[in-house]
Amino acid sequence: MAAPKKVCIVGAGPSGLVAAKSLLHDQPKGTFHVTIFEAQNRLGGLWPSRKDDNAGLVHPLMAANQSKHTVQFSDLAWPDDAPEFPRAWHIGRYLERYHDRYCRDATLHLGERVLHSELLQPSDQSAEGAKWKVRTCSYDGQQLDHTFDYLLVASGFFGKPVIPPPVAASRDIPVVHSSQYRTLSALLGQTKGAGRKIVVVGGQMSGVEIAGTIATHLSSALHSPGSSTLQDLDKYSIHHVCQRPVWVFPLFTSPKPASPAPPFLPMDLCSYNLANRPDNLTNMQGHVSTEAAKTRHSIFETMLGTDQSDFSPTLAITNTDTDKPPYLAVSDTYADFVRTGLISVSHGKVDSLTGSTVTVTTARGDVSKIDNVAAVVLATGFEAASSISFLPSSVQETLSVVPSDLNTTVALAFHGTHHPAIPSLGFVGFYRSPYWGVMEMQARFITALWTAGGPASSSLSPKMAVALGEDDSIERTLALRTDPQVSQFPMGDYPWLMQEFSKALEIDRIPPLGKMPRVPPADKSMDILTPARYPAKRTSEAQRTEVYKSIQQTESTAWSGVSSARFVAKAVFRSLLGEWKLERDLVSRLPTHPSGHFSGTARFLLRERTRDGREAEHDAALERDDDIGLEYLYVEEGMFAASNGLSFRATRRYVWRYDEKKDKLSVWFVKTDDQKRADYLFHQVEFLIPDAETEGAPQAWRANAGHLCIDDFYDVDYRFNFKAINLKDWSLAYRVKGPQKDYIIEGTYTR
Repeated sequence: MAAPKKVCIVGAGPSGLVAAKSLLHDQPKGTFHVTIFEAQNRLGGLWPSRKDDNAGLVHPLMAANQSKHTVQFSDLAWPDDAPEFPRAWHIGRYLERYHDRYCRDATLHLGERVLHSELLQPSDQSAEGAKWKVRTCSYDGQQLDHTFDYLLVASGFFGKPVIPPPVAASRDIPVVHSSQYRTLSALLGQTKGAGRKIVVVGGQMSGVEIAGTIATHLSSALHSPGSSTLQDLDKYSIHHVCQRPVWVFPLFTSPKPASPAPPFLPMDLCSYNLANRPDNLTNMQGHVSTEAAKTRHSIFETMLGTDQSDFSPTLAITNTDTDKPPYLAVSDTYADFVRTGLISVSHGKVDSLTGSTVTVTTARGDVSKIDNVAAVVLATGFEAASSISFLPSSVQETLSVVPSDLNTTVALAFHGTHHPAIPSLGFVGFYRSPYWGVMEMQARFITALWTAGGPASSSLSPKMAVALGEDDSIERTLALRTDPQVSQFPMGDYPWLMQEFSKALEIDRIPPLGKMPRVPPADKSMDILTPARYPAKRTSEAQRTEVYKSIQQTESTAWSGVSSARFVAKAVFRSLLGEWKLERDLVSRLPTHPSGHFSGTARFLLRERTRDGREAEHDAALERDDDIGLEYLYVEEGMFAASNGLSFRATRRYVWRYDEKKDKLSVWFVKTDDQKRADYLFHQVEFLIPDAETEGAPQAWRANAGHLCIDDFYDVDYRFNFKAINLKDWSLAYRVKGPQKDYIIEGTYTR
C-alpha cells in the first residue's frame, strides 16, 4: 500500500476544516495525511466561538446574512433550537462540532503561522518526492521547516483591512475599520473634539450592515432606561458615504410578495428556490449585460415592493442605475433608520479627512463637506493578497496576483480551486463571499483531483476530464478585472457553481424528501438549494442521518413559513421601526364618558431588550448564552379632541417585544415612575392565518389579543397591511367592556 500523501492546509476556518474532512473521509483511509496550521490560538477562522471573543475580524454578536440552512456543511445539521440566522459565535461553535466529528485525524497546530513556502524543484525534492517546503512560526517565536506533497490554501479572502489613504493619516478623530467596531462607547470614547457625526465609508454589504448596527447601538443607548456614560446622545447622527445606491433586503422575505398577507421565510430559502430557475442553470454573476441588469433590478424591486424611495430619495434605485449590475446588502434596520433621519446617505467618494471634516466628491464632480465629525468607520473591504503572502513570488506571478484588485485577486482554474501550472497547490474558499456549499464542493474537487494525480492525469474520471477541458475560469477572471459590467460577486452564481461542481464530481442532488409548497412566480413546488442536497458519494450511516436531518429542517421551515403565521411576528416587528402618523377614534356607549378623536404620532424606538418584567426568563437566557434580542419603546404623542368640546395633549407609552425562540410579539405596560421601563404584560399578539379571499377582497394579516384589567376586558384586534415585505399601514382596535366601561377605540397607523 502506498504511503499517505502529506497535505499542508493553511487555515482552520470553515474552508480549512471542510478541506481536511474531505481529504480524510472522501477517499479510503490512509490516502492523505493532513496537517493544519492556524495562526490564531483557536479554530474557526473569522468565526469566534465565544460571545466575548472580540479579537477577530467579526463581531461575535453579528448575525449571519444567510440562514443556518445555507451556513452549514452537508453532513452536520444545526441543533433544532438554533436560531434561523446564527450569530457569529454560534457559527464558531458549529465549526468546533464539525472539527470534533470529522477532523480529529488531522494534525492541528494552533497558534502557528505559515511564514513562507517553497515549491521544490525536482532536484531539491526529498526521497519521498515532497514538493513543498513550508516554514512556520509558533506564538513563542520558534520556527520550524516541514515538507509536504501538497499545499492547500484555506487562509481566507479576508486578509488585511483596507484603509484608504485619504483617511489613513488622521490624528484628530478615531478612524476604525468596520471589522474592528464593537461598541458605541469604545468608538466614541476615543473622540477628542465636539463632533457629533459618525461617518461610515463604503457602500456594499459591510457598509450597510455596520451603519445599521451603529444606528441600533445609538438608538438603544438613547432610549434605554438609566443614564449613559456617553453625553449628548441625542445630538449624534450617522452619515453613510457610498458610491452607488444598493438594494437593502431584510433577513426574512416572502415567496409571495404580491399577497397582501405575504408569508415569510429566511431570505435565502426564497432566493435559492431552484423551481424558479431553468433546469440547466447559466451563470448569473460575473459579467452582467445591460439587459440582464435591468431584469435583476426589476426582480429585486418586486421582492421588496418598492424602488426604496419609500424610505428616502437617497436610497432610490432610479432608471439611471438599472443599466449597471445590481448590488445588494442585508439589514433589518438600515432602511428604516434612513427613513427616520438617524442615518443620512451621500453618494460619492471620500477625498480627504482634514481635522473633523470629511470631503466627498460625487461621480459628477460635485464636492460636499461633512463637518463636526466625531469618528470614521471604514467599510472598505479587505486585501486578500496578504492571506497568501507566504507563497513564493514566482507562484504568485503564475496565479496573476493583483493585490489592489479586491474582488478578483487571483486567477484560478475550475472555479477557484487550482492552477494547472502548479498541480500540487490547491485553494478552498479563496474568493469573495464564499458559500459553504461551494467551499465543500471545492474541497471535494481538490481531493478528487489530487487522488487522480492532478489535472493532467489520465486517471481523471471522464466527467472531470471534460469539465477541466471546458473550463475557462482563469480567462473569465482576467477579463472581469477590466469589465465595467462586473457583478458584485464575480466568482459566480451560487446555484450555478453547485451545478458545475456536481457535474464534474458526479454527485447527484437529493430530491426533496416530501411534498413541498407551491409558490409563484413559477407556481411550482419549492426546490430549495442547501449544501445537504449534495452529500458526498462516500457517506457513513451517521453522515446520512445528518444529511436527512438537515433537509428535514429546511423543508419543515419552508412549510411552516408558507402555510402558517410563522415569522410574521418577526416581519411586523422589523417593519415597525420609526415614526407613524396615528389617527384614532374613541366611541363611548356611556354618557358619562365622552367620545373623541386623537391625532398625533407613534414612534417605535429600537433598543436592546431589557430585563424588566421578565427577570427570571432574562437571567436564564443569559445562563444559556442565548441572544437577548431587541425591543421597542413605544411613544405616542398628540392631541385628543373630546366630543364635549374639550381638547388636551395626550401621550402614552408601551414596550413592544419580539421573542425569537417563541416567534411571539408582545406589548407591555410601562412603570408609572419610570416610563422607559416595562412593568407587566398587557397582551401577547396572536396572528391568524388569513381566510380565503372573499368576494375578490384579499385578506391582510390579522391578529388578536385579550387583557383582563380587574373587571374590564380589553378585546384587541390588529390588521397589518403589507406591500410586499414592508408594512404599508396597520390598524389597532380595542373593544373595552366592564362595569364602568363600554367603548371602542380604533386607530390607523400610516407612514
